[in-house]
Amino acid sequence: MAANKPVKRAASDSCSQPPPKKGHWSQGLLASMNDPNLIEASDERVVIIKDKYPKARHHFLAIPKINVPNLKALKREQSELLRYMQEQCHLLATKYPHVEFRYGYHAIPSMSQLHLHMISQDFDSPCLKTKRHWNSFNTRYFLDSEDVIRCLEERGMVVTMTPIAGEKLLDQPLKCHKCIYSPQNMPKLKQHLYKHINN
Repeated sequence: MAANKPVKRAASDSCSQPPPKKGHWSQGLLASMNDPNLIEASDERVVIIKDKYPKARHHFLAIPKINVPNLKALKREQSELLRYMQEQCHLLATKYPHVEFRYGYHAIPSMSQLHLHMISQDFDSPCLKTKRHWNSFNTRYFLDSEDVIRCLEERGMVVTMTPIAGEKLLDQPLKCHKCIYSPQNMPKLKQHLYKHINN
């Protein structure tokens, strides 16, 4: 009988699994929301924290203070909350006038509690290690914030993807997000990215 294959987790950041137990690693955002060393901005509705394992030079997470487990739990009327989260990220971005950011959500996040990624497009970080890390931010797996808001307003729900479709995206061949270069591995991609950073 064939040996069981190890179960893959969704990218850096899960899927149709049972609710995680208290203290499970996927609950880490709830603790990080209250860590003064990570908090970048906070008000009565949203906290923005530094990602503990950033995949770029500047990588933040905007998290609502009300309990919203994930995108699928959102109701149409909460589109205003998503827009507010995005606005707070844009406000933070004014502190980095020469940095290009993208704002979006992982289609199948591994961490409980809704969170909006605000990530600089240099992808210069020692924590960016695997093809799955890269593809989670540079394929359709990464849902643009504006598209998520529009979908929620028009359909009353956020349409993401199945775990199988997500896995296919995470396993796609590597491709530079700035040009047509398709490296064989992550070290070659990271070496290539410095050309874009320095230009």
